[in-house]
Amino acid sequence: MTIIASLLRAAELPDSPTARLDAELLLAAALGKSRSYLHTWPEKIVSSEAALAFSEFLLRRRAGEPVAYILGQQGFWKLDLEVAPHTLIPRPDTELLVETALDLLPETPARVLDLGTGSGAIALALASERAAWHVTAVDRILEAVALAERNRQRLHLQNVTVLTSHWFSALADQRFDLIISNPPYIATGDVHLAEGDVRFEPASALVAGPDGLDDIRDIIGAAPQHLNAGGWLMLEHGYDQAAAVRTLLQENGFKCVESRKDLGTHERITLGRLPC
Repeated sequence: MTIIASLLRAAELPDSPTARLDAELLLAAALGKSRSYLHTWPEKIVSSEAALAFSEFLLRRRAGEPVAYILGQQGFWKLDLEVAPHTLIPRPDTELLVETALDLLPETPARVLDLGTGSGAIALALASERAAWHVTAVDRILEAVALAERNRQRLHLQNVTVLTSHWFSALADQRFDLIISNPPYIATGDVHLAEGDVRFEPASALVAGPDGLDDIRDIIGAAPQHLNAGGWLMLEHGYDQAAAVRTLLQENGFKCVESRKDLGTHERITLGRLPC
């Protein structure tokens, strides 16, 4: 079977708005080639070994498993990251956190904390752009800490420290110029938990109480004890939670509180500054 015939067969993937892209990524991985190779050599014959690997990938994708978990990798910002089922899959909307942080602080030395780092996506993206910053990345899940550390080492980023910590629990009296987080923010029982890729992602990284705000409340309440004067706290949250997060920040003494919109024009992140 040729490459193009394989892709046409795979493009029948159900319930995927990106069926063709999914098929190309999976076939390229089975062949050990880049996606551009598929378009350059569409009449190449697929070996029996590659065809078997591709068929197995397709079975997993048809069962709903995310492409990122099948391949064990996902692009984020300008980085290629290892991912695994015990962490969230980094998503393009979360790049808004990175973009906003880079605009917020100058390129001079700063201490940054990434809470609930997962694969390390946010911390590593920031560290890759700001050599003068030192980024501390924490997660309470041991497998996530190990994964983020593997990504750090593979990317040769020396200005990142990866630690095991449940939010601030292992940070004692450390203080930072910016605290950033994409915490769990989905409400218990939300119907979206049974849909799409989310079905395969860890509930501990998704669900946060009846209104989805339990972890955000904890972070906002504790953050002032870990911020330098004038320091910033920035959080990703659900599309309909911006007003509630702004109120929580203001009630905990933060100023300059504002929300910013994601690629879908939803208010996706909210930030506030501790008074100087």
